[in-house]
Amino acid sequence: MQIKGSVALITGSAGRIGRSVALSLAEKGAHLVIHYRSSVKEAEETVRRCHRFGVRAISLRADLTKVNEVDLLFQRALHTFGTIDLLINNAAVFFKTPLSTCTEADWDNTLDTNLKGSFLCAQRAGKIMAKKGFGKIINIADWSGIRPYVDYLPYCVSKAGVIALTKALALELAPKIQVTCIAPGPILLPKNFSKEEARKIKGKVPLKRIGTPEDIVRTVHFLVEGSDFITGSTLVVDGGELIA
Repeated sequence: MQIKGSVALITGSAGRIGRSVALSLAEKGAHLVIHYRSSVKEAEETVRRCHRFGVRAISLRADLTKVNEVDLLFQRALHTFGTIDLLINNAAVFFKTPLSTCTEADWDNTLDTNLKGSFLCAQRAGKIMAKKGFGKIINIADWSGIRPYVDYLPYCVSKAGVIALTKALALELAPKIQVTCIAPGPILLPKNFSKEEARKIKGKVPLKRIGTPEDIVRTVHFLVEGSDFITGSTLVVDGGELIA
């Protein structure tokens, strides 16, 4: 599949890694649907930056935990572009939830956003892609979905679910649609992390550095253009942290 001329919908692409991926695809000639939930100004800025590459781009708001809003998101995307060739499920929430204080609301918010939202979007994109006989879905998980860490139980479970969702979707949507997953390690640390916390994390990574959005961008490019014979797989992009 070629990036140039394709239509990509990227959830949670107003900022951070999602924005980096969106801009990289725009630079390569893809048309973009920039999804956001609350970051309207950031989404509009991302659209403006995409336009500089001479492609079409729009920003659309949706709460991915609500079926009717997901349906409206895809209806609006189809109204503008007529199709969707590539879906990247990037939207997620990440916050500390120690087991002793984790609430039902914490659990529901995390699982609904990170896992249910990815399922709903993939289900709708899959129908669109199946009608024309091709398409790709890339889910963004996390290395903690393979090896959980403490104090983030709902998050780790949700990302493990995304990895399983990838495998199940790959079987359901074969042979015309490929579904893959990227499991980042330490790429962009939360803004509230101290220098000492960052130093400790860096020290645990065999490659002795924190990853950059470009590491994920290049992985996306590979999964889109590098091969059409990869499906159901999860690529771990973590500097070796998983094996440390």
